[in-house]
Amino acid sequence: MTVRHGIFKEILAMAFDSLKTHKLRSFLTLLGIMIGVMTVIGMVSIIQGLNKSFLTELESAGSDLIMVQKFDPVRMSEPTEEERKRKDLTYDDARAIEKEAPMVKSVTVIINTSPFDDNTVKYQNTKCEGAFIIGMDQNYPSVFSIYLPKEGRLLQESDVTHSSRVAMLGSETAETLFPHTSALGKEIRVGREKFTVIGVLSKRGAIFGQSRDNLVGIPVTTLTKYFLYDKTSVQIGAVPMEHGTIPETIDQIRNVLRVRRKVRFGKPDDFSVFTMDVMLDLYNQITGAAYMVMIVISSISLLVGGIGVMNIMLVSAKERTREIGIRKALGAKSTDILKQFLIEAMVLTGIGGILGTLLGFAVAFLVRAATPLPATVTPWSVLLGLFVSFSVGLFFGIFPAQKASKFDPIVSLRYE
Repeated sequence: MTVRHGIFKEILAMAFDSLKTHKLRSFLTLLGIMIGVMTVIGMVSIIQGLNKSFLTELESAGSDLIMVQKFDPVRMSEPTEEERKRKDLTYDDARAIEKEAPMVKSVTVIINTSPFDDNTVKYQNTKCEGAFIIGMDQNYPSVFSIYLPKEGRLLQESDVTHSSRVAMLGSETAETLFPHTSALGKEIRVGREKFTVIGVLSKRGAIFGQSRDNLVGIPVTTLTKYFLYDKTSVQIGAVPMEHGTIPETIDQIRNVLRVRRKVRFGKPDDFSVFTMDVMLDLYNQITGAAYMVMIVISSISLLVGGIGVMNIMLVSAKERTREIGIRKALGAKSTDILKQFLIEAMVLTGIGGILGTLLGFAVAFLVRAATPLPATVTPWSVLLGLFVSFSVGLFFGIFPAQKASKFDPIVSLRYE
């Protein structure tokens, strides 16, 4: 064991000496490996960060959440003629589901203002850019299990019934408009309309680079009364009375809407009902495509790097023909020469993998620091990058190693 260990240390030292002798050539050979591993680490860190954020969002929204909207959420093409002729969903549809579907625990409606309306949010001379104006009712927090008041209160049924001019602010909006004072009781302007702030929502962070805290929530009836809004984007959210009854609850919701929208027996629904599983499947398709792009890019880089490794090892074997002859004359076996060149190739690609991993860490750090995108480096991605880099050295080093191990010692000793 000690002898074998000594031989391995000797071969490893010779491999490093060979790389030191040709620093520039070795570095250029490493570039392909470095880029490939950096791509793997960087892309995986971004996707994993998005996965964590997205799954947290789905969990916070609740696994029992049922959504209803005019169009299919996973539609990839332009709306068909049938889809364009569909009736828009309304606030009254949500109230009908609440009354006529006994398996539904709570129902809410979500309406956003039109981007063509004046949605500027101001307090005196201070503006908040890019805030979302969302119409909601008193059930919104209980359905989505998301928003909790940081201070003040949430909307109440009387606010919706009387189309009150009250508003809840996202934490980012509140910090922008009221950096040094409480927002409660202050009068803000949304477009041309005035609203009194009744509450500030807890911070939720960003998802896909989009802040969820820059918003103004107002009664849905107030929004439809004073603002332009996209009627096709109206959504209804519902949760079942009991866990595990989603299929039955969806059937009740469908029956209520089919009757209200006069959909004849045997005809397909002119609306879409879906759960968070559909959104998760869509998200997995998107990230799956991103992983495929990552694999293609990194594979090209690793292939180029591997070919470079094979080339440098073939050149190295040719340059060291006399050295191989001397080693064989002194008793070295062909397997010793084979091991030496394989270890050199794996050391070369291993160094490239380590450098690529460090660059991948740097990419993840820069993305997290310079953009709203989350980036999380996972241990398995690091292990994968290192495993692939060593495997490339092993695979592309076999041919040069075999060729070097078969050199005739007598011919090799005569080589000049």
